[in-house]
Amino acid sequence: MTDTPISDAPSGDAHSGSGRGEPRALPRILLVDDEPESTEMLALRLGKRGFAAARAASGEEALEHLARQGADVVVMDVKMPGMGGMRALERIRAEFPGVEVIMLSGHADMEVAVEGMRLGAFGYLMKPTDFDELLFKIEDAYTQCQLDRRAAARRGA
Repeated sequence: MTDTPISDAPSGDAHSGSGRGEPRALPRILLVDDEPESTEMLALRLGKRGFAAARAASGEEALEHLARQGADVVVMDVKMPGMGGMRALERIRAEFPGVEVIMLSGHADMEVAVEGMRLGAFGYLMKPTDFDELLFKIEDAYTQCQLDRRAAARRGA
């Protein structure tokens, strides 16, 4: 996954908290792509911003990781051998409803984007992805994840 060159210096946003000095919780991120260099590069860049990211090389591995360790936000390629991103998205939404999924595609295909959103993807971005745009999308997805969990907790109380 390539992206536009930008500074990897911490922006301060990831740890800004509520302005009262306490650090804000960071999302548990799972990167899913059959190209290991893509997930390795993205994990390194996220790490420089204070985020920890696990990696999986397929839809099947992503589901196994979610069952074992969970995640808040999944960033997943659409096209992968075996279980592709769309099928994995369907399974994640059914089995892990509190997890938000951001789909990535190297092909400009509006039908795929619409299908991903219909299946419950939080967002859809084109490769090469601008890193800051992806970072904002991850943070937005994590905010939605937290809101959904609070609403579910209130319903269950």
